Formats: sequence, structure tokens, C-alpha cells
Amino acid sequence: MARLQESLLTRVEEVCDRVIRVADAAGQGGMPKRLLDQLLASGTSVGANVFEADEAMSRADFVKCLCIAVKELNETRFWLRLCTRHKWIEPERLQPLIEETVSLRKVLGAMISRTKSASTVKRRTV
Repeated sequence: MARLQESLLTRVEEVCDRVIRVADAAGQGGMPKRLLDQLLASGTSVGANVFEADEAMSRADFVKCLCIAVKELNETRFWLRLCTRHKWIEPERLQPLIEETVSLRKVLGAMISRTKSASTVKRRTV
């Protein structure tokens, strides 16, 4: 049972694609492989967890998957900021992607909050 709008899924996929391109460029810019692996893992995990949430078996599972996606967005933002501090990639190139991670965190956070609130209200009425 799909829970999320296709536009959100597409947006998340685009972030994953952008992270992959950034990692490729950062690797050419001298970013150590271990750090590249971290960036790729967190950046693509966002998509995997949001897609898993889309087919969650319960509200609790849905919230759990989205919470992990938010944590991965935070980690991805950290690695992107590290890229700019070490000048492995020009800051101007990364700023829109960093802003998108923040925006998605807000969207997913609101979804988590609404889902938790709806679960609490439902339990009170039973």
C-alpha cells in the first residue's frame, strides 16, 4: 500500500542521484575513499528508507523508516559541508543540495509529527 506521493519519491531519488554525482566529483577532487563511501552510504540510504516507508506495514514502521531517513539526511548534510570546508567541491555547487537536504528533513519531520499525533488521537478514542 503506497503511502507517499510520487512527487516526494521523485524528489528523494533526485537527491540520491545528485549525491552520487557529488561523490564522483569529490573523489576526483581528492576526497579520501573512506569519506566518499560514507557520503554515498548516507546519501543513498535516504532514498532506500523513504521508499521502504512508502510500503510500510504499520504506522510505527512508517515512522521508523522516516526517522532513519531524517538521520541519514543529517549525516549527508554533514559530509556535504565537509566537502565544502576541504574544497573538494566548490561551495556554490553544493549549496543547493545542502538546502534540499534541509528542506526534505522538514517535510519528513512534519510527516513524522503528523503520523505520531494521529496515532495518539486514535489511541485516546479507543
